[in-house]
Amino acid sequence: MGRVSLEKICAVIPAYNEAEALGAVVAAAAGSADAVLVVDDGSSYGTAQAAEAAGAVVVTHEVNLGKGQALATGIAWAVENGFDAAVTLDADGQHDPSQIPRFVDRFRTTGADIVLGTRMYNRENMPLVRALTNLVTSIVISCIAGQRITDSQSGYRLLKCATAGTLPVQGARFDAESEILVKAARKGLKITEVRISTIYQGEVSSINAFRDTCRFILLALRLIFLRR
Repeated sequence: MGRVSLEKICAVIPAYNEAEALGAVVAAAAGSADAVLVVDDGSSYGTAQAAEAAGAVVVTHEVNLGKGQALATGIAWAVENGFDAAVTLDADGQHDPSQIPRFVDRFRTTGADIVLGTRMYNRENMPLVRALTNLVTSIVISCIAGQRITDSQSGYRLLKCATAGTLPVQGARFDAESEILVKAARKGLKITEVRISTIYQGEVSSINAFRDTCRFILLALRLIFLRR
């Protein structure tokens, strides 16, 4: 497609009880984006206040709706406010905001609808269980999507606003990120990847192994059924 012009970038950060780390993430993201939006997904303490103090725009869910719904809210806000692309990243500091320009450069070069950050080429510090989980789920999602996707669970990604609104997602939790990729591939949208590093500091993952594995299995079955 060639090089495209990109005017406005919005960093979208879904957050649930992340007051401690959030301010630093917002401040760092602001250096590479035209605006930073934090979706406070029903937090029980000062997440919204920390985001506002760091300079973010905040949209609040009164109750916890899950990461998938927080992402949907954030992307819709970016579309409605005239941004060209939304870069989504986690609130806990695992994603390095200084890498946002990598996504923007890849978008400008390729004109892709989704630029996915992949951690799977740099797994030195990744916990073994997480690495194996990412590998297996990415193989499954690649088969369903009909396109090779190396890190389907990565929440660090750029979505072009012009097409992001055409991807209605049913998943409310972490399964939504995989669903977006499958539906984009099936619509013929262009997905490309950029290598990223991820910061692991011994934090407790918000993913529930049993519950979210069940959600992933149900997602896979639903997508296979819809295809048929």
